[in-house]
Amino acid sequence: MQAISDGNIPKGSFASYRTYQLNKHRQKADINAFYTGLICFTLRDLENQFDAIEKQQVDNIINQAKPYFNKFKNQKGRNTYNFWTTDTPRIFPNSGLLNAFNKSQALPDDFDDTVILLMAMDASDSVAKEIHRLMQDYTNQSKKKINNTFKQYQDIPAYSTWFGKKMPVDFDVSVLMNVLYFVQKYQLPFSKADSASVDLIVKVIESNQYETTASYVSPHYNTTAVILYHLSRLMALKPIPALEQYKSQLILSAKNCYTHSNSFLEKIILSTTLMRWGMDMPTMVMPAQSNLIELIEEDDYPFFIANIASMLTNPFKKIATSTGLVKFTYHSPAYNQILLLENLVWQQKRQAK
Repeated sequence: MQAISDGNIPKGSFASYRTYQLNKHRQKADINAFYTGLICFTLRDLENQFDAIEKQQVDNIINQAKPYFNKFKNQKGRNTYNFWTTDTPRIFPNSGLLNAFNKSQALPDDFDDTVILLMAMDASDSVAKEIHRLMQDYTNQSKKKINNTFKQYQDIPAYSTWFGKKMPVDFDVSVLMNVLYFVQKYQLPFSKADSASVDLIVKVIESNQYETTASYVSPHYNTTAVILYHLSRLMALKPIPALEQYKSQLILSAKNCYTHSNSFLEKIILSTTLMRWGMDMPTMVMPAQSNLIELIEEDDYPFFIANIASMLTNPFKKIATSTGLVKFTYHSPAYNQILLLENLVWQQKRQAK
């Protein structure tokens, strides 16, 4: 599924598509770093479970993707990355009128794509330390204060989502979990911002807002299931005591989500989440007369959301988020396959115990 030559889908990348929330019948191809990076990161994360031939396939996929990632690297040479291309700035590729604002409205580099791509490419320890130091300059209150979160979180000096100095501070607990995964993966010493980010996540768990206001506390991932998925991935890498005490509560939440879910892909995500927390895989019933591969690839469950409302101040953020006025859902058939592969690997790990 990886493009082998340049065309509508650039060489080395995996296709992804976006759908405007208020016009769900029309999909557009989107050229971004996120999904190809996430596929490579997840494959590398699972690599120890593969045999020699499979590991070689993973290396080939990642090596073919690396030149593609260069299109998203900071143009001044900094080791940070953007969701959209930086060699030719654009926003919402293939958008017609919106593309008239490619340069003026181009987004700054972001924490999420940066840590995902650096881990996908197995960046050196020195690069990881350099980026971690840089991150300390982009926290709540370091230069400006967040004004679009719950009042009780406004004084927490956690990381923002963006490296841009002109951007408003933006909290997303799933992004924070990816950043903390990066910190733990590279065994970096916890900074004040790392500890504050854990504190923010804990408060979101304690208040149950990961269930009641998922799209507000995680505007770029949007759902309780995906928040739980990120939490379990972080906690499975290396225990964080402040989070471990909530594991039983989180397991119950994941089980409840699973029971009420109508999406096959969401059930896959929640099944993996539960296995990471030491639970056996829930019983999963395949829809009648379904082809598993087609079922997974065509499932348009929105793992990721482009939510322009996340940058608005309150009360406009709440209003725009609830209406879907500036929200785009994303879908990648290849990443759906990776989520299935990851689930199968965790099934094997559970069976081996």
